[in-house]
Amino acid sequence: MKYRHALLIVILIIIADQALKIFVKTHFCNGDDVKLIGTWARMHFIENEGMAYGLKISESVVGKIILSSFRLVAVVFGFYLLKRLITKGYAKGVIICGSLILAGALGNLIDSLFYGLIFTDSPFSCFSGNYDNLSGMMAGHNKTAVAHFCSFGSGYGKFLQGKVVDMLYFPLVDFNMPKGVPFLGGKNFVFFEPVFNIADAAISVGVVTLVLFQKSLLHKKSSENVAIPQI
Repeated sequence: MKYRHALLIVILIIIADQALKIFVKTHFCNGDDVKLIGTWARMHFIENEGMAYGLKISESVVGKIILSSFRLVAVVFGFYLLKRLITKGYAKGVIICGSLILAGALGNLIDSLFYGLIFTDSPFSCFSGNYDNLSGMMAGHNKTAVAHFCSFGSGYGKFLQGKVVDMLYFPLVDFNMPKGVPFLGGKNFVFFEPVFNIADAAISVGVVTLVLFQKSLLHKKSSENVAIPQI
């Protein structure tokens, strides 16, 4: 697999990820929930200052800057590592998984680096609500309550302090635990509860595939078949 093919995978995922994020950021109020398929496949707009699926290392601005800086270093190293894997002749599956992970990291890094500089804020609003479909939300929305592009540097935050846009929500199972269950009786149980984005999904698919199929993926091609990658 050539390096340019891996880069194409990264670029396509970044385009899809950023296109959906920008649409949601500029059309949804923070907290809006729109049904896509029944009640188990929804778009639910939230923003987070942490890692994938809303995980955080700290509530402080310093924690956010550290996380964004770590993402930046990881992405730069990721491009180097991806090219090394291709040069050493690793299997196509490894390269694809590496491309997915790199694309996901870069997708969320873009939010962290620039969204605070180019967008106004999306605070939780009294205008947010639950909708049966996207057209219904668009028709009745107050456009002054959603974020919009602004001149570079005049947004809601500084460099490295942007919030990651999440919107994909799949509560496949949602029920109240029987009262007789110890500790959890009567409490609501939801699976899958985290809200995520395309970048998060790309990282998860890449990592899970490598873990599940590592024996068949993590090997090099025979030396006679290894060729110097072309850019």
